[in-house]
Amino acid sequence: MALIRRKRKLTFGSGGIYRAEAENSGKKRIILQIVTYLLEICIVIGIAYAITKYGLMQTSMIGESMQQTLNNGDEVLVNKFAYKFSAPERFDVVAYCQNSSEHSYLNIKRVVGLPGDKILIDKGKIYINGEELEEKINVEPMNTGGIAGEELLLEENEYFLLGDNRNNSQDSRFSNVGTVVKDDIIGKVWFRIKPFSSIKSLNIKSDSEQENE
Repeated sequence: MALIRRKRKLTFGSGGIYRAEAENSGKKRIILQIVTYLLEICIVIGIAYAITKYGLMQTSMIGESMQQTLNNGDEVLVNKFAYKFSAPERFDVVAYCQNSSEHSYLNIKRVVGLPGDKILIDKGKIYINGEELEEKINVEPMNTGGIAGEELLLEENEYFLLGDNRNNSQDSRFSNVGTVVKDDIIGKVWFRIKPFSSIKSLNIKSDSEQENE
């Protein structure tokens, strides 16, 4: 009988150990879930910070220099990562902030001239390396060529930018702006947010308009 009682005590004791182990295991699972949850929050915050600092940013169009592509107050999304491993291309719409500028806000203009290009604006038309530039956007002939009224050679890393509202735009034609270096270009203007649209699809000439030119 004593042997049987000892076995029962052993069995009871084993059950207590199992319950204690189960409770410890449950606590560990809860702690693991909490740690995992906090880690996920940290990852999301880190990704959001990285996207904001190095990837995407939202800004507003200020002024009328990009009409009819963008209007004053339009909210746009800028891809800051676009030119990390490549250079701006002709006709890209870019956001830039010149280090020498007295203004801290971003400017938005369209890339027309690339490093090494010879730019000439004559009788309202743009000539690149002696050939007239065929533009796919709706723009007016320019009343002034500014500093590009005589052929202008762009140095390495220099870009010639114009507003789409050619006769109401302070851009690379004027000495207070001049050419823009790549380091001053923040990124490529990607989308207009309100109303939502790709920048590439805005203010494009129709096929018939292009054929008639």
